[in-house]
Amino acid sequence: MFAASRDPHGRRRRRLVASVLVGAFLLALPACTAQTPPSGGIASPEARPTPDALEVAREAVAAMSVRDRIASLLVFHLPGTDPQALGAFVDEVRPGGLIFMGDNIGDSPDAVAALAGAVQDPSLPLLLAVDQEGGDVNRLPGDSWPAGEQLHGLDGTVVGNAFAARADLVVRCGLNTNFGIVADVTADPASFIFSRSLGTTPDESSAHVTAAVEAESAASVLSTLKHFPGHGAAPGDSHSSVPHTDMSLDTWRTTDALPFAAGVDAGAPMVMFGHLVYSSVDDVPATMSTRWHEILRDDLGFDGIMISDDMVMLENSGDPAYANRLDNAIRTLDAGMTMLLYVADGQQPVDPGELIDGLEAAVSDGRIAPETIDAAATIVMAQRLALAADA
Repeated sequence: MFAASRDPHGRRRRRLVASVLVGAFLLALPACTAQTPPSGGIASPEARPTPDALEVAREAVAAMSVRDRIASLLVFHLPGTDPQALGAFVDEVRPGGLIFMGDNIGDSPDAVAALAGAVQDPSLPLLLAVDQEGGDVNRLPGDSWPAGEQLHGLDGTVVGNAFAARADLVVRCGLNTNFGIVADVTADPASFIFSRSLGTTPDESSAHVTAAVEAESAASVLSTLKHFPGHGAAPGDSHSSVPHTDMSLDTWRTTDALPFAAGVDAGAPMVMFGHLVYSSVDDVPATMSTRWHEILRDDLGFDGIMISDDMVMLENSGDPAYANRLDNAIRTLDAGMTMLLYVADGQQPVDPGELIDGLEAAVSDGRIAPETIDAAATIVMAQRLALAADA
């Protein structure tokens, strides 16, 4: 499916172009950050790109083919620890990022870092991500710090210390993005998300989310808040169903919204959407709801990367309305999502080329506006240039 050999000349040309872009990006940053590159990504308040910096990202996107713009919005998982296979995949597909799952993880941080280094391009970094919540969701070797339910009732300092250590581990493993801050809130021990949540009340969860984001930002790890707009209110497991709740928007604003608002205010550069239906707001999952994207942008003031939860989960939900992979992708991007996540599934294998072909055709025939792709690709490009500037 992918070329066995890599294209060193093509990669060298891309690195040369990227180095010029990074130089221009640095010059366009505010004077207070131009000499000290941003450590927390584009959503840190002091490091948000100026209009000039965004223009550099916009010009970089304009120089890309439509196909490469689309690919830059996708985060894939390729099983295994073969650096040649992973490198060939990146060179062929040119995704915006990769997620490392359990089958990508060696027996030590050095082993993980070696694999990450084989695919990473410092001149225009991929978002190399991992679900490192700790506790129940623990991918990387050596994470014994408290997480999830273990942090309920504890001081925010304890949370900050745990996530500072966790972020340091992510960095030592050669990764730059953690899908690890659960902003869902519930006091119900029977809830699917209870053991992974950081608090049992909106106030506790908000304080803990803030501490976690600040700790990860200090380590130059891109924090991700999940699962917007909140799994705690929607019972059920979104890996095998589409959880529903009839919670009103007014109630949400004073409860489940608070940890996400706190994380956004703390500077989290990414928010992961859950495949959750809040029927009083929209009758489709938040992932593909234009209204929920508007609420996050306009009401919570978030201007970073919105990323879906694993899109294959929708197909595995059993709901025939979400059985078509390409249709799901089109609807989700059209709603305003910045990036789509795909985890390899033995039952539902992901063919990146086929998916990108379909999305390219959707742009060509108007099912997705080209401006929608360009806007999302610019946000992703700005974050990747910020990572390069911070290297």
